[in-house]
Amino acid sequence: MDIKHCMICPRNCGISRSDGEKGYCKAGELPKCALASVHHWEEPPISGTKGSGTVFFSYCNLNCVFCQNYTISAQGFGKELTIEQLADVFLSQQKKEVHNINLVSPTHFIPQIKEALSLAKQKGLHIPIVYNTNSYEKVESLALLEGLIDVYLPDFKYISSAYSKTYSFAHDYAKYATKAILEMKRQQPEMVFDSNGILQKGVIIRHLVLPGCYKDSFAILDWIKQELGEDTYVSVLNQYTPMYRASEYKQIARKTMTLEYQKVVEHFFAIGLKNGFMQKRNSATSEYTPMFNLSGLP
Repeated sequence: MDIKHCMICPRNCGISRSDGEKGYCKAGELPKCALASVHHWEEPPISGTKGSGTVFFSYCNLNCVFCQNYTISAQGFGKELTIEQLADVFLSQQKKEVHNINLVSPTHFIPQIKEALSLAKQKGLHIPIVYNTNSYEKVESLALLEGLIDVYLPDFKYISSAYSKTYSFAHDYAKYATKAILEMKRQQPEMVFDSNGILQKGVIIRHLVLPGCYKDSFAILDWIKQELGEDTYVSVLNQYTPMYRASEYKQIARKTMTLEYQKVVEHFFAIGLKNGFMQKRNSATSEYTPMFNLSGLP
């Protein structure tokens, strides 16, 4: 995919990142990362007992007003790496005996990640690769990764275009997210676990319950049940914390109430979904936000 006329994500900026032009996400030619760490707070089949080898990429193609990682997504903190350096980061993570390599917010660097993963696999990278995304993706971009990604971990943020326009500046979010998730399921249709219950292949869909938006959450769960089936693994998140610019928006300037979250959990079971991960109220804290300090990077 040509970053001289960047059309990687639905923003379709068409700018030349190779020539220093900046599009919506502000990403350049080289991949930029803020942290490579061992993370123990993902879903149990991802983190397991040894942790997930997270690699956080700087910038983002959504810029959600409530983003907890805004210092890297909106403000662009991080360090540019060559393809060879990024491949070495993956290999260094593997040496920590983590269960997987977890690519966090990777969309805008798909071509570079594809090249780095291919190089790292030639050098001995063999643990599962997790693609941890906001789902504002293009199917043709995801298709470039087929055969390289073992586990897809997509967010499904909204079905309402009003919410997605207001909080993520993407009125067409659901249009692209639904198609992207279906493509992820096409690439990894079966859930495969090892003998310790660690996910080796498959898809887990995440949904963060936002304040005052539980009916939109219902619609998302309905779509999952209808399009992907009752056995789909869904992680219903209760960790919303008003950060970044959330205080500017009255509806989301508070934490999600226990009753709101419980309504979504009840709907999950009421429609017959079977495989879910739920969170306790105390998950809604800024303590789960990583410290972005370039740790683990060359």
